[in-house]
Order: sequence, then C-alpha cells, then structure tokens
Amino acid sequence: MKVRIGDEVIVTAGKDKGKVGKVEKLVLKKNAVVVGGVNLYKRHVKARGQNKPGGIIDIVKPLPVANIAVLCPKCKKQTRIGYQIDRSGEKLRKCLKCKAIIETKKEKK
Repeated sequence: MKVRIGDEVIVTAGKDKGKVGKVEKLVLKKNAVVVGGVNLYKRHVKARGQNKPGGIIDIVKPLPVANIAVLCPKCKKQTRIGYQIDRSGEKLRKCLKCKAIIETKKEKK
C-alpha cells in the first residue's frame, strides 16, 4: 500500500467526494484506510450504567484505498506515488507530477 499514516489525502469517489483529511489508520486486511472527519456515520448507543451514558455518537468508517488519492505537500495536487532509490540505498516516495520527495514521519512502536 503506497499510502501511509499521516498522509494528506483527498476522497475521489463516494458520498464524501472532494473532502480532504489525514490518514489515521490503515486496515490492511480490507485494503482500506481511516481518514479523519471523512465517512462519518451515526450510531445510537444504549446506556450502560452511569459511566457510559447513551446517545448518538459519530463513527468514522474505513474507505477503500481505491477511493482516495494522495495530496502532494509541495504542489497541493492529487497525485500518484512513485519510488526513487537514493545513493544510500533508501527507498523514497515521490510525487509523479512535480517530482518532489514526499516525507512522512516514521511512527515509533
């Protein structure tokens, strides 16, 4: 999957077409991503004692990877991701429109 956590993406298909958000989670088994503030659904929850009151909550559901495109941080256009290997042997992601290197912060486990 060429999308990483922290990438800024735009939705290209579906009810939220045109919305922009950051990738919060990858769902590799379903080939989907969770994008913050996109694909929201309402869930009616029954009260479970005094600690957990009932009500209507918003749930963010995953989107298929085919329905999103990465936004280049430099040119701010939706683009595909290409790869380039630098002199030290590290594999870098690059924007195929403006040829800029796309860097994302590595998550510590």
